[in-house]
Amino acid sequence: MTHDELKEMLADASKVFVLTDANVAMYWLPELEHWLGCEQAVEIVVKAGERYKTLGTVRRIWKALLKNNADRHAVLVNLGGGTVSDLGGFAASCYQRGIQFVNVPTTLLAMVDASIGGKNGVDLGGVKNQIGTFAEPVEVLVNPIFLSTLSDRELLSGIAEMVKYGFIADEDMLQVDVSNYEQYILRAGRIKKEIVEQDFRDRGNRHILNFGHTVGHAIEAYSLTTDSPLTHGEAVAAGMWCALWLSIGECGLDEEVLEDYLPKMQKLLSESGWNFTETDIEPIMSYLKHDKKNVDGQYGFVLLKDIEKPVCDQFVSGDMIRESLHALMGHLNDI
Repeated sequence: MTHDELKEMLADASKVFVLTDANVAMYWLPELEHWLGCEQAVEIVVKAGERYKTLGTVRRIWKALLKNNADRHAVLVNLGGGTVSDLGGFAASCYQRGIQFVNVPTTLLAMVDASIGGKNGVDLGGVKNQIGTFAEPVEVLVNPIFLSTLSDRELLSGIAEMVKYGFIADEDMLQVDVSNYEQYILRAGRIKKEIVEQDFRDRGNRHILNFGHTVGHAIEAYSLTTDSPLTHGEAVAAGMWCALWLSIGECGLDEEVLEDYLPKMQKLLSESGWNFTETDIEPIMSYLKHDKKNVDGQYGFVLLKDIEKPVCDQFVSGDMIRESLHALMGHLNDI
């Protein structure tokens, strides 16, 4: 869909709503409305951060839609990072059994991952993405101009997901860093789109997108209960290290792959300020028990036989995961 076609679609909508968070609204809300010709849109501004990716926030969105007489021909534009696209996609897919929505990602992480693929949802009880739907946006608008306001930490968070694509699909993506990430954005998005198109409902090959996320989600969820929460990408960067460590023993991965990744992981976590200690390991393990890939008490992983050769449904013992976390802890102390 071209820019003009999208403007025409929004002009034909019974009403346009723009969902964003308080941080993004300060910089980009008026510009977006002007860009899309929807200055009369109803604005819904929520609090920023993963802590607010809850049913309570979605209820606020639904109430705003209802109060402003949104019908099934309304369109919701989600302007923001992954939290906003998750919230907005979920709210839109449920409201009146589904209204159209558009994702306008404003973070690198959202541009290459969260805004693509049709997974929408919220956290429940501190556990990531426990409630959700599959529903695709009618369009995803990617414009690097939004990245001009991002901190180095937010850029590194997005780069972590781009590195993931290097391990599972395209080795060239392992070269991405803060100096060249813009040239890899479209390639990263296409990789995810191609994988999703093969398995939209996440019953087979799409599982490879979970590389690094089993331990990563547990680390992220635990960090949100502390005074120093990690970004999603930082947690995934650590989770990938654990997955590579486990892959050596479980899948015969060459140890050099892990050794080569170590300085990159340390760079990806260099802005986090994470002080990972022995006392963090069991709380992380408790969150790991809720992972959707687990079966009969076993921990399900995506591991690697080699770069670009992911293996799904690899079940690993809790003791092995603890060992990987201990090994990770030693390397994080070197940052």
